Amino acid sequence: MTGNSYYFRKLHSLLGVIPVGFFLIEHLLTNYSATKGPAEFVAQIEWLNNLPLVLFLEIFGIWIPLLYHGVYGLYVAYQARNNVSNYGYFRNQMFFLQRVTGVITFIFIAWHVFQTRVQVAVGSVEHAELGGTMHDIATNPWWFAFYLVGVLAASFHFSNGMWSFLVSWGITVGPRAQRISTIVWLGVFVIMSVLFILSLVAFTSSDFADTAAAIGTYIGNIG
Repeated sequence: MTGNSYYFRKLHSLLGVIPVGFFLIEHLLTNYSATKGPAEFVAQIEWLNNLPLVLFLEIFGIWIPLLYHGVYGLYVAYQARNNVSNYGYFRNQMFFLQRVTGVITFIFIAWHVFQTRVQVAVGSVEHAELGGTMHDIATNPWWFAFYLVGVLAASFHFSNGMWSFLVSWGITVGPRAQRISTIVWLGVFVIMSVLFILSLVAFTSSDFADTAAAIGTYIGNIG
């Protein structure tokens, strides 16, 4: 792998933005719709799953790029030589946290997919019932803590990864541009974290305990 590591890393970097980064933003917005109630969340889920060629888009636009980015990211994390104890400057800390949050995010996404998408695939849950699934997760203190750590790790990994992407692709090349980029992406991290946390809290509402009413509302609105 060493001879082609430059291209593997470039592909890993690119896929972290397109399409994996876009998928994370879409997932954030979809889950944030839960703050508007079960009916709105169900509507978003149904809209996504009625897209043309949705299975093709999921496989080639999400799962394969996500798998490559995650598995190769684990390899990079394993190969990385962190010098935080000797060189504790800010960027070195960010480098270390990027690797740590990458591992946490990989584990979190794998489990989240198992709890949601896999359950839909095997017929245990309907798409429109995912609000109830998330309610069961969010109202369990241990799962809530797990998801809280997961969404914070994912938000940081994406935001700090975007800083690295802009540097490695020659977009922010000077110290001033990189300082501005640091402020911007730290701000993005905070915003994403807040929205994800609000989404988690929204799922704790008893309104999500039974999504049947929300499904009826959705069908009534489009009927």
